[in-house]
Amino acid sequence: MLQIVTPTSLSSLSNPIANTMEHLSLLDNHILGNTTLITAVELERFVNLRSLALDFCDFTAEMARVLADSNHVPLHRLSLLVHSVSIMHKSLDNMPKDENWQALTRNSTNLRVYIMAFDVKSDDMLRILKPSIPLERIHFDSYVTCVSGAVVDLISRQYDKFLTHFILMNDVIDMSAFPDLSDNRNEDPLVLLAWRCTRLSLLAVHGYTVWAHNLIAIARLRGSDLKVLEVTEESIEFDQGELADQDVDPVHNFIEQVSLGLGRPWHAVMDIELLSVFTEPTRHFYREMQSFSEGI
Repeated sequence: MLQIVTPTSLSSLSNPIANTMEHLSLLDNHILGNTTLITAVELERFVNLRSLALDFCDFTAEMARVLADSNHVPLHRLSLLVHSVSIMHKSLDNMPKDENWQALTRNSTNLRVYIMAFDVKSDDMLRILKPSIPLERIHFDSYVTCVSGAVVDLISRQYDKFLTHFILMNDVIDMSAFPDLSDNRNEDPLVLLAWRCTRLSLLAVHGYTVWAHNLIAIARLRGSDLKVLEVTEESIEFDQGELADQDVDPVHNFIEQVSLGLGRPWHAVMDIELLSVFTEPTRHFYREMQSFSEGI
Protein backbone atom coordinates (compact mmCIF):
# COMPACT_ATOMS: atom_id res chain seq x y z
CA MET A 1 0.00 0.00 0.00
CA LEU A 2 2.20 2.79 -1.31
CA GLN A 3 2.31 5.97 0.81
CA ILE A 4 -0.04 4.37 3.36
CA VAL A 5 2.45 2.46 5.51
CA THR A 6 4.34 4.57 8.04
CA PRO A 7 7.29 3.81 10.37
CA THR A 8 4.77 3.00 13.14
CA SER A 9 2.64 0.56 11.10
CA LEU A 10 4.52 -2.62 12.01
CA SER A 11 4.94 -1.76 15.68
CA SER A 12 1.15 -1.54 15.94
CA LEU A 13 0.82 -5.24 15.03
CA SER A 14 0.29 -7.58 17.96
CA ASN A 15 2.90 -10.24 18.72
CA PRO A 16 0.62 -13.15 17.66
CA ILE A 17 0.14 -11.55 14.22
CA ALA A 18 3.84 -10.73 13.80
CA ASN A 19 4.81 -14.25 14.92
CA THR A 20 2.62 -15.96 12.32
CA MET A 21 3.26 -13.70 9.31
CA GLU A 22 5.00 -15.55 6.45
CA HIS A 23 5.11 -12.91 3.69
CA LEU A 24 6.08 -9.28 4.18
CA SER A 25 6.44 -6.69 1.41
CA LEU A 26 7.49 -3.33 2.77
CA LEU A 27 8.72 -0.79 0.24
CA ASP A 28 9.10 2.90 0.94
CA ASN A 29 10.58 4.07 -2.34
CA HIS A 30 7.94 6.82 -2.46
CA ILE A 31 9.05 8.33 0.83
CA LEU A 32 11.96 10.74 0.47
CA GLY A 33 14.46 11.26 3.24
CA ASN A 34 16.08 8.64 5.44
CA THR A 35 12.87 7.21 6.92
CA THR A 36 12.86 3.44 7.32
CA LEU A 37 9.71 1.37 7.73
CA ILE A 38 11.27 -1.48 9.67
CA THR A 39 14.24 -1.93 11.98
CA ALA A 40 16.26 -5.04 12.78
CA VAL A 41 14.76 -5.07 16.29
CA GLU A 42 11.24 -5.00 14.82
CA LEU A 43 12.12 -7.85 12.46
CA GLU A 44 12.96 -10.11 15.42
CA ARG A 45 9.24 -10.64 16.04
CA PHE A 46 8.67 -12.04 12.52
CA VAL A 47 10.05 -15.49 13.28
CA ASN A 48 8.02 -17.33 10.61
CA LEU A 49 8.93 -15.09 7.69
CA ARG A 50 9.53 -17.08 4.49
CA SER A 51 9.34 -14.26 1.95
CA LEU A 52 10.51 -10.66 2.36
CA ALA A 53 10.55 -7.66 -0.01
CA LEU A 54 12.37 -4.47 0.99
CA ASP A 55 14.04 -1.36 -0.32
CA PHE A 56 17.70 -2.43 -0.55
CA CYS A 57 18.91 0.52 1.55
CA ASP A 58 16.66 -0.71 4.39
CA PHE A 59 18.12 -4.23 4.32
CA THR A 60 21.04 -3.83 6.71
CA ALA A 61 23.77 -6.13 7.97
CA GLU A 62 21.93 -6.24 11.32
CA MET A 63 18.74 -7.41 9.58
CA ALA A 64 20.66 -10.17 7.83
CA ARG A 65 22.00 -11.26 11.25
CA VAL A 66 18.46 -11.34 12.70
CA LEU A 67 17.18 -13.47 9.79
CA ALA A 68 20.18 -15.81 10.10
CA ASP A 69 19.33 -16.56 13.75
CA SER A 70 18.18 -20.12 14.42
CA ASN A 71 15.03 -18.72 16.09
CA HIS A 72 13.77 -17.78 12.63
CA VAL A 73 12.46 -20.27 10.10
CA PRO A 74 14.62 -20.37 6.94
CA LEU A 75 13.93 -17.48 4.56
CA HIS A 76 13.14 -18.73 1.03
CA ARG A 77 12.67 -15.55 -1.02
CA LEU A 78 14.20 -12.09 -0.67
CA SER A 79 13.23 -9.36 -3.16
CA LEU A 80 15.21 -6.12 -3.07
CA LEU A 81 14.53 -2.87 -4.93
CA VAL A 82 17.66 -0.74 -5.43
CA HIS A 83 16.66 2.79 -6.46
CA SER A 84 19.03 5.67 -7.20
CA VAL A 85 16.75 8.06 -5.26
CA SER A 86 16.93 5.77 -2.22
CA ILE A 87 20.74 5.58 -2.41
CA MET A 88 20.88 9.38 -2.69
CA HIS A 89 18.76 9.97 0.41
CA LYS A 90 19.93 7.01 2.47
CA SER A 91 23.24 5.14 2.28
CA LEU A 92 24.85 1.85 1.31
CA ASP A 93 27.14 1.94 4.34
CA ASN A 94 24.97 -0.39 6.43
CA MET A 95 24.27 -2.99 3.75
CA PRO A 96 25.15 -6.66 4.48
CA LYS A 97 28.78 -7.64 4.00
CA ASP A 98 29.69 -10.92 2.34
CA GLU A 99 30.05 -12.68 5.71
CA ASN A 100 26.46 -11.61 6.57
CA TRP A 101 25.22 -13.22 3.34
CA GLN A 102 27.21 -16.36 4.14
CA ALA A 103 25.64 -16.62 7.61
CA LEU A 104 22.15 -16.03 6.17
CA THR A 105 22.52 -18.74 3.52
CA ARG A 106 23.83 -21.20 6.14
CA ASN A 107 20.53 -20.88 8.02
CA SER A 108 18.44 -20.50 4.83
CA THR A 109 19.98 -22.99 2.41
CA ASN A 110 17.15 -22.61 -0.13
CA LEU A 111 17.23 -18.79 -0.12
CA ARG A 112 17.00 -17.14 -3.55
CA VAL A 113 17.26 -13.41 -4.21
CA TYR A 114 15.61 -11.13 -6.78
CA ILE A 115 17.10 -7.66 -7.33
CA MET A 116 15.68 -4.83 -9.39
CA ALA A 117 18.07 -1.91 -9.89
CA PHE A 118 16.68 1.38 -11.19
CA ASP A 119 19.15 3.98 -12.53
CA VAL A 120 21.89 2.70 -10.23
CA LYS A 121 25.49 3.63 -11.02
CA SER A 122 27.82 0.77 -11.94
CA ASP A 123 30.19 1.65 -9.07
CA ASP A 124 27.31 1.22 -6.61
CA MET A 125 26.26 -2.08 -8.21
CA LEU A 126 29.81 -3.42 -7.91
CA ARG A 127 29.61 -2.63 -4.16
CA ILE A 128 26.16 -4.19 -3.76
CA LEU A 129 26.78 -7.47 -5.60
CA LYS A 130 28.49 -9.53 -2.92
CA PRO A 131 29.76 -12.99 -4.01
CA SER A 132 27.64 -14.96 -1.50
CA ILE A 133 24.24 -13.55 -2.57
CA PRO A 134 22.19 -16.46 -4.00
CA LEU A 135 21.02 -14.23 -6.87
CA GLU A 136 18.42 -15.91 -9.07
CA ARG A 137 16.87 -12.93 -10.86
CA ILE A 138 18.15 -9.45 -11.68
CA HIS A 139 16.46 -6.63 -13.58
CA PHE A 140 18.21 -3.41 -14.60
CA ASP A 141 16.01 -0.50 -15.65
CA SER A 142 17.27 2.98 -16.46
CA TYR A 143 16.50 6.33 -17.99
CA VAL A 144 19.86 7.94 -17.27
CA THR A 145 22.46 5.49 -15.96
CA CYS A 146 23.43 2.53 -18.13
CA VAL A 147 24.81 -0.77 -16.90
CA SER A 148 28.48 -1.42 -17.64
CA GLY A 149 30.00 -4.53 -19.19
CA ALA A 150 31.98 -4.96 -15.95
CA VAL A 151 28.75 -5.40 -13.93
CA VAL A 152 27.36 -7.98 -16.38
CA ASP A 153 30.69 -9.81 -16.32
CA LEU A 154 30.72 -9.87 -12.50
CA ILE A 155 27.16 -11.25 -12.41
CA SER A 156 28.02 -14.05 -14.86
CA ARG A 157 31.07 -15.07 -12.81
CA GLN A 158 29.58 -14.83 -9.32
CA TYR A 159 26.07 -16.18 -9.84
CA ASP A 160 26.55 -18.82 -12.53
CA LYS A 161 25.00 -21.53 -10.31
CA PHE A 162 21.86 -19.52 -9.46
CA LEU A 163 20.95 -17.01 -12.18
CA THR A 164 17.79 -17.81 -14.18
CA HIS A 165 16.44 -14.35 -15.14
CA PHE A 166 18.42 -11.44 -16.60
CA ILE A 167 16.61 -8.29 -17.76
CA LEU A 168 18.34 -5.26 -19.24
CA MET A 169 16.16 -2.23 -20.03
CA ASN A 170 17.30 1.22 -21.09
CA ASP A 171 14.42 3.60 -21.82
CA VAL A 172 16.45 6.10 -23.85
CA ILE A 173 14.93 8.82 -25.98
CA ASP A 174 17.77 8.78 -28.55
CA MET A 175 17.25 5.50 -30.39
CA SER A 176 20.39 6.02 -32.50
CA ALA A 177 22.93 5.74 -29.68
CA PHE A 178 22.39 2.57 -27.66
CA PRO A 179 25.32 1.62 -25.39
CA ASP A 180 27.36 -1.36 -26.57
CA LEU A 181 28.41 -3.68 -23.71
CA SER A 182 30.91 -5.47 -25.96
CA ASP A 183 32.80 -2.25 -26.76
CA ASN A 184 36.58 -2.71 -26.37
CA ARG A 185 36.14 -6.29 -25.14
CA ASN A 186 37.31 -9.57 -26.65
CA GLU A 187 34.10 -11.31 -25.65
CA ASP A 188 30.58 -9.90 -25.40
CA PRO A 189 29.42 -9.92 -21.73
CA LEU A 190 25.95 -11.21 -22.68
CA VAL A 191 27.47 -14.15 -24.57
CA LEU A 192 29.66 -14.94 -21.54
CA LEU A 193 26.55 -14.72 -19.33
CA ALA A 194 24.78 -17.28 -21.53
CA TRP A 195 27.86 -19.51 -21.50
CA ARG A 196 28.52 -19.39 -17.74
CA CYS A 197 24.96 -19.25 -16.37
CA THR A 198 23.71 -22.69 -17.34
CA ARG A 199 20.34 -22.23 -15.57
CA LEU A 200 19.48 -19.05 -17.52
CA SER A 201 15.88 -19.36 -18.75
CA LEU A 202 14.89 -15.72 -19.43
CA LEU A 203 16.88 -13.00 -21.17
CA ALA A 204 15.27 -9.68 -22.15
CA VAL A 205 17.13 -6.70 -23.65
CA HIS A 206 16.01 -3.28 -24.85
CA GLY A 207 18.04 -0.11 -25.34
CA TYR A 208 21.46 -1.80 -25.53
CA THR A 209 23.23 -2.79 -28.75
CA VAL A 210 23.02 -6.55 -29.32
CA TRP A 211 25.04 -7.73 -32.33
CA ALA A 212 23.25 -10.28 -34.49
CA HIS A 213 26.11 -12.81 -34.38
CA ASN A 214 26.20 -12.59 -30.57
CA LEU A 215 22.47 -13.25 -30.33
CA ILE A 216 22.94 -16.34 -32.50
CA ALA A 217 25.72 -17.47 -30.14
CA ILE A 218 23.44 -16.95 -27.09
CA ALA A 219 20.66 -19.00 -28.72
CA ARG A 220 23.08 -21.84 -29.53
CA LEU A 221 24.67 -21.83 -26.07
CA ARG A 222 21.41 -22.07 -24.10
CA GLY A 223 19.21 -23.72 -26.72
CA SER A 224 15.69 -24.75 -25.73
CA ASP A 225 16.49 -24.18 -22.04
CA LEU A 226 16.27 -20.45 -22.75
CA LYS A 227 12.47 -20.33 -22.50
CA VAL A 228 12.18 -16.57 -23.08
CA LEU A 229 14.46 -14.52 -25.34
CA GLU A 230 13.08 -11.02 -25.86
CA VAL A 231 15.15 -8.46 -27.76
CA THR A 232 13.64 -5.39 -29.39
CA GLU A 233 14.24 -4.96 -33.11
CA GLU A 234 15.91 -1.56 -32.69
CA SER A 235 18.48 -3.06 -30.31
CA ILE A 236 19.86 -5.49 -32.92
CA GLU A 237 22.84 -4.46 -35.08
CA PHE A 238 24.50 -6.25 -38.01
CA ASP A 239 28.19 -6.32 -38.94
CA GLN A 240 29.06 -4.61 -42.22
CA GLY A 241 30.32 -7.98 -43.49
CA GLU A 242 26.92 -9.58 -42.90
CA LEU A 243 25.15 -6.75 -44.72
CA ALA A 244 27.61 -6.87 -47.65
CA ASP A 245 26.76 -10.49 -48.57
CA GLN A 246 24.47 -10.07 -51.58
CA ASP A 247 23.51 -13.75 -51.77
CA VAL A 248 21.85 -13.93 -48.35
CA ASP A 249 19.15 -11.79 -46.74
CA PRO A 250 20.94 -11.02 -43.44
CA VAL A 251 17.76 -10.45 -41.43
CA HIS A 252 16.09 -13.64 -42.66
CA ASN A 253 19.29 -15.62 -42.09
CA PHE A 254 19.69 -14.16 -38.60
CA ILE A 255 16.11 -15.05 -37.55
CA GLU A 256 16.57 -18.54 -38.98
CA GLN A 257 19.84 -19.09 -37.08
CA VAL A 258 18.41 -17.89 -33.73
CA SER A 259 15.33 -20.08 -34.26
CA LEU A 260 17.53 -23.10 -35.00
CA GLY A 261 19.60 -22.43 -31.90
CA LEU A 262 16.52 -22.20 -29.66
CA GLY A 263 14.77 -25.12 -31.34
CA ARG A 264 11.61 -23.05 -31.94
CA PRO A 265 10.43 -20.16 -34.15
CA TRP A 266 11.77 -16.82 -32.92
CA HIS A 267 11.30 -13.16 -33.87
CA ALA A 268 12.61 -9.91 -32.45
CA VAL A 269 10.11 -7.83 -30.49
CA MET A 270 8.73 -5.26 -32.96
CA ASP A 271 6.90 -3.05 -30.46
CA ILE A 272 8.55 -2.25 -27.13
CA GLU A 273 5.17 -2.29 -25.39
CA LEU A 274 4.84 -5.97 -26.31
CA LEU A 275 7.83 -6.78 -24.09
CA SER A 276 6.60 -8.85 -21.16
CA VAL A 277 8.72 -6.70 -18.80
CA PHE A 278 7.80 -3.31 -20.27
CA THR A 279 5.78 -1.58 -17.58
CA GLU A 280 6.14 1.01 -14.84
CA PRO A 281 9.19 -0.27 -12.90
CA THR A 282 7.68 -0.34 -9.39
CA ARG A 283 4.57 -2.12 -10.65
CA HIS A 284 6.76 -4.65 -12.44
CA PHE A 285 8.74 -5.20 -9.24
CA TYR A 286 5.55 -5.96 -7.29
CA ARG A 287 4.29 -8.35 -9.96
CA GLU A 288 7.63 -10.13 -10.29
CA MET A 289 8.11 -10.29 -6.53
CA GLN A 290 4.71 -11.96 -6.16
CA SER A 291 5.41 -14.60 -8.81
CA PHE A 292 8.93 -15.10 -7.36
CA SER A 293 7.44 -15.85 -3.91
CA GLU A 294 4.48 -17.88 -5.15
CA GLY A 295 4.01 -21.23 -3.47
CA ILE A 296 6.60 -20.57 -0.76
